Amino acid sequence: MQNIENMAAFTGLTNLLDKNLGAEVVSVSDDFFAESENLIKTSEAVFDADRFTEKGKWMDGWESRRRRVPGHDWCILKLAQTGYIRGFDIDTSHFLGNHPPFASIEACRVNSVEDLATAPWAEITPQTALLAGSHNYVGTIYSGPWTHVRLNIFPDGGVARLRAYGEMIAGESLGGNLEVIDLAALKNGGRAIACSDMFFGKAEHLIHPGDAKNMGGGWESRRRRDNGHDWAILQLAARSVLETIEIDTKHFKGNFPDHCILEGIDWSGAQPVDLINTKDWTELSPPLPLQMDANQAVTIKKEDQCFTHVRIRIFPCGGVSRLRVYGRISNNSDSPGSPLTNHLNKLSTTECFESLLKCCGSTEWARRITAARPFTHENELFARAHEYWWSLSVNDWKEAFSHHPAIGADKESLRKKFAKIESWSSEEQAGVNGASENTLSNLARGNQEYLSKFGYVFLVCATGKSADEMLDLLRKRLPNDVDNEIRKAAAEQAKITEIRLNKLKETI
Repeated sequence: MQNIENMAAFTGLTNLLDKNLGAEVVSVSDDFFAESENLIKTSEAVFDADRFTEKGKWMDGWESRRRRVPGHDWCILKLAQTGYIRGFDIDTSHFLGNHPPFASIEACRVNSVEDLATAPWAEITPQTALLAGSHNYVGTIYSGPWTHVRLNIFPDGGVARLRAYGEMIAGESLGGNLEVIDLAALKNGGRAIACSDMFFGKAEHLIHPGDAKNMGGGWESRRRRDNGHDWAILQLAARSVLETIEIDTKHFKGNFPDHCILEGIDWSGAQPVDLINTKDWTELSPPLPLQMDANQAVTIKKEDQCFTHVRIRIFPCGGVSRLRVYGRISNNSDSPGSPLTNHLNKLSTTECFESLLKCCGSTEWARRITAARPFTHENELFARAHEYWWSLSVNDWKEAFSHHPAIGADKESLRKKFAKIESWSSEEQAGVNGASENTLSNLARGNQEYLSKFGYVFLVCATGKSADEMLDLLRKRLPNDVDNEIRKAAAEQAKITEIRLNKLKETI
């Protein structure tokens, strides 16, 4: 997890805590001065110096009362849709003498609100210092997928907005879906990758749910004063065969484009710069004259081709409310999708099981993932990996834990007992190399104390951590009760599994 200097790090990502997309506040410890619902407003926070309520100064954000007892305040929020979170903006705008000094964020994935009471919360943004009146951009140490987040503030105070930037993942039915769906829609996993200009309205608005409420709810470029034109590139939910594309200029009357050209490309894994620079786009239809405040449809006659991205080019500039790309996900086994999913899909049952067991030592987890093939895309694979892990029994978790050596174990014992995962384990524990003898001795004693108390090795996602940091974490977790600690260890295993699945790509 790292602090992020500015908003540019989240370019191309969706705010999963946008109220307009369906995010909700579930519960809050206290919002005496200002309602927690303000956290998920789409608009920027404002300040009214002369506005007061019967409770005190009106603030455009969430603000708890001053705590006079031990503890801290928190707020649980539901994401607009299950998704991967890459980072947050903990926005304290206008909170100057009353912002929280520190905050942390936890996340979980559940099927219903009722499950939150027993949810295995994982800390994805450790306690971090907040600046007053600022956008505090922070990363995550584990991306998910998640359905809910919990913002913890220490001990109390006010936060104007909380934005969670990441990618929505498709619903359960997307993988292998042969029905016609909107492949560009955010709710189905579509993304706005890049655009030439979005001075008046974001390109992401093109794929928001429902109709735009006004011009501000669409994509609009500034007025061009040259001979060029504007464009936007959308990544589809999966490699698909296209049938119809709708171009909706709702609300745009004196500023709609004169005409547009629609293009597609089949390039899984392409980087934004690749897509911007390539000339290999396929024209999907002849140039289409556009009308003001109207929804127009184009039939795509490319039944023998698949596409991963669509580009709309508007001439010369202007605004478009929505772009809907309807089609069917390809079920072609030769799909040039993710190298990782293609690799796993083609392995025999035994080969796939053995590869997955290298990522997580639970035989039941590896069996379920193997049985869930074929995977259409990586989001589906990682979603199943997370879902199946948290549905396992405690004994299954402990089996996975047993495949990890104790932090700082000697190389010989590591080689004999953990031959299958030796190289990855030693890489992940590289922070132990060069540690002082005193630190190593304390780690060894602490591991033995931990093993005696809980019955399994102390588990931590060691990547990027020094020996002293691991020792500090060990000491903090030793006082935990048995039920709480096994969930902490399970959350660490989930992080390790994601890292190892990504490492598996490097061996292909």
